Amino acid sequence: MHKATILVIDDEESIRQTFTAFLSREGYSIVTARDFRSALDAISSTTFDLILTDILLGPHSGVDILKEVKAQGLQCPVIMITGEPDIDSAAAALRLGAFDYLPKPIRKDTLIRVTKHALQHKALLDEKAVIESERERYRSHLEAIFRSVEDAIITVDNDMRIIEANEATESICMISPKGLMWDISRKGCSRTCWKVLEEALTTRRSVKEYRIECGNPKRPQQVVTITVSPLRDRKDASIGAVMIIRDITRLSHLEKELQDRNHFHAIIGKNKRMQEIYNLLENLKDIDTTVLITGPSGTGKELVARAIHYDGARADKPFVVVNCSALAENLLESELFGHIKGAFTGAVRDKEGRFQLANKGTIFLDEIGDISPRIQLKLLRVLETKEFERVGDSRTLRMDAQVVTATNCDLLEKVRRGEFREDLYYRLKVVEINIPPLCERKDDIPLLLDHYVSVFRKRFNKTISGVAPEVERLFMDYPWPGNIRELIHTLEHAFVVCRKPLIDLEDLPPEVRGYETPATLPEKTSGHGVQDVMAALEKAGGNKAGAARILGISRQTLYRKIKDRQNGNRA
Repeated sequence: MHKATILVIDDEESIRQTFTAFLSREGYSIVTARDFRSALDAISSTTFDLILTDILLGPHSGVDILKEVKAQGLQCPVIMITGEPDIDSAAAALRLGAFDYLPKPIRKDTLIRVTKHALQHKALLDEKAVIESERERYRSHLEAIFRSVEDAIITVDNDMRIIEANEATESICMISPKGLMWDISRKGCSRTCWKVLEEALTTRRSVKEYRIECGNPKRPQQVVTITVSPLRDRKDASIGAVMIIRDITRLSHLEKELQDRNHFHAIIGKNKRMQEIYNLLENLKDIDTTVLITGPSGTGKELVARAIHYDGARADKPFVVVNCSALAENLLESELFGHIKGAFTGAVRDKEGRFQLANKGTIFLDEIGDISPRIQLKLLRVLETKEFERVGDSRTLRMDAQVVTATNCDLLEKVRRGEFREDLYYRLKVVEINIPPLCERKDDIPLLLDHYVSVFRKRFNKTISGVAPEVERLFMDYPWPGNIRELIHTLEHAFVVCRKPLIDLEDLPPEVRGYETPATLPEKTSGHGVQDVMAALEKAGGNKAGAARILGISRQTLYRKIKDRQNGNRA
C-alpha cells in the first residue's frame, strides 16, 4: 500500500517537530522545510501527496508556495496554516486553490482529520488523472486510427448532427467535415449518403455496401460504397449512427476495364481469340475500309459488324443491314441500289436503295457468298468507284458508306470453283475477321451464361439465379453446332419451362438434355435394367441425381432409361 509523503513548511522548529510526531504515528512519511527556498528544493526532488505550509515565511509566504505548486501542475493539496487568522488572506488562499485554511494553535485531532480529508481528495485526483490519461490515450489511438483510415468515417446523433468526422471525409466529400451534412445541397451532389443515413436512423437497421456514383461536383466520376450502422447505448437505446464512405473509384474503373476486355460492345468473351478480335476492332475504329467477317452461323457476325460501326467515326450515322441470301437476284439489286418508277413491273414509285440509306454510315451485307455473278459485278464497281445507278436510271449516284460483309461459307473455295469473283473476293477481304465457333471457345460459356441468364431474368420477370452445376458441365461438353444462337435459344427455352431457382437438366430442350459425352457413351450398354433404376430412385427418395450416383451412370442415361420405361420399353 502506498505510504503518503507530506511536506511540512514552517519557520518554527517546534511546529515542524510536533507535526512530524503527530503525522508519523499515523503512518505518513514526513519531510520538513524551514523556509521558501528549502521548500522549493524539496518540491523539486520529491513527489508529495500533501503540503502543510505556514502562510508567513519571511520575505515570502505560503501563497507563493501555492502558486509554485500550481505553476508546476502538481496534483498536490496545499493546506495553509497561520498564527494570525485573517479573512482576506484566507479568502485569497482558497481562491488560489488551497485545500483548507487552519489557524494556530492546531489540535492533534484537527490536524489528523484535515490531513486524511486532503489525502482522500488527492487519491480522487490521482484516480481522475489516471482515468483522464486512459481516455486521452484511447482518444489519441482513435484519432490515429481515424487519421490513418482512408475511408470517411462520420458519426451522427439521432438528429443527424455530426458528432465526429475524420480527415478522409474532406478528401472524399471535398468539403470540411463540420460542414458535411449542412452543405449536402450543393450543386451536383446526389444527396444519396444523406438519404441512406436517414433511412438507417429511421428503420434502426444497418445498410451494407450501398454502391453509388456520388455526384461530387469536383470528382464527377467518383464511385463510393456507403455502410451505415445504428449506434446503441448499454440499454439498447438508439443514440445515432456511424456512416463509412469508401472511395472505390479506382476499383470500379479496374472492374470496368476487366469487363471491357470481356465485353466489346455486345460481344461477350475472354477467350484468347476473342481478345485478338477485340484488338483488331480497336485498330479498325479509325480506318475506313472494307471488312469481311467469316465464321459459322450463329457465332455473332452481325454483332461484330455493329461493333465496327458503333466504335468508329460513323457511329452517329445509319447502320443498314441486308441479308443477301433472303432475296432473289432482281429484288436484291433493287434493294441494294434502288429503282425509279416504272423500272420493272410493280415499280410504282421511286425507291432509295440501301446504299443511299447508309450514306455516311455503314452497310452490312450478310451472306455475301450467296449473291449472283451479276450482283457481284455491280458490287465490285461500287467498291472501286464509289458510284452506282438505280435500276432503270441513267444517272450516276455517289456512295459514301463503309462496307462490311459476312459469310459462313468458304469464299476462297467458291473462287476456285468459279462461283465467286476473285477480284471481288480480295476487294472484300482487305481486313478479314474470323469468328471461332463456340466449341473452340468454351471458356467463354460461363460468361455467356451469366449474361443471358440476366437478360432472360429481366425479360421473363423470374427469380432464376442461374443453372445447376450439372447443366453447366453439360454445356461445357455439348458441341453447340448452332453456336451462340443455339445457346441463347436453349436458355430461353429453359426460362420458359423452369419453375425453380436454378435451371435443371429437365428444363433443357430434348436434343441438348439427351446429349451424352464420349465418356458416358459406354453406359448405353450398362446392365442396369428398369427394376434397378426404380430401386435406385426409391433408395434416393426420388432424387434423380442421387439415383444416378447409386447406379454409377450419368443423369442423361438415367433420363433415357426412365423415358424408355414410360414408352413401354425395357432398358
